Amino acid sequence: MYLISVFTDWLWNQSLLETSGVITGILCVYLAAKNNIWSWPIAIISVLIYIFIFFEAKLYADTGLQVYFLLMNFYGWYFWSRKDERKKVPVSSITPKEIILSVAGIVVFTAGLGFFLYKGTDASFPFIDSFCTACSLLAQVFLARKVLENWLIWIFVDIIYVGVYISKGLHLTAGMYALYIIIAAIGYHDWRKDYQKGRVLLSGQNQIV
Repeated sequence: MYLISVFTDWLWNQSLLETSGVITGILCVYLAAKNNIWSWPIAIISVLIYIFIFFEAKLYADTGLQVYFLLMNFYGWYFWSRKDERKKVPVSSITPKEIILSVAGIVVFTAGLGFFLYKGTDASFPFIDSFCTACSLLAQVFLARKVLENWLIWIFVDIIYVGVYISKGLHLTAGMYALYIIIAAIGYHDWRKDYQKGRVLLSGQNQIV
């Protein structure tokens, strides 16, 4: 009973804004893992909330990232809805060229933004924040384009984010990102099955032709 009471008191002391962001954030990631298009409008609500939360926490790279997420969520919503519900956009896999370009982009972005935040602002964890932002930018593009490996990037970056948000006192958000790790693992498993099914179907079609 004591532990329940302590948890209840802690929960009531959390920000209503952060709580709303956590609820919508978890829901949109879960729906994305389940390949459900409703992930995108809910994600739009979540990122609007986190623009204010991260700016207040002086996580400026994360604040800018949310603006980017906002635009990408509209794009993802459009891209996923291009085909009717009977024929969803297929899951694809990353190419060697995309891997090379992605790694190079992350290194350049992290160094550039990290240095700017370190010298020009009072940002917390400028280089770690910039690195996580770079990885998240990439993962969001891959998510919108239905590239399977987006989930592996999210798992990696979310582990780092858990530590960052705990250190900033955003405990609900840290808990949300810990849950994201589990959801991303489920998403990777489910999308991999869809990807393999798609390859089997494509192989069968090519044999018929």
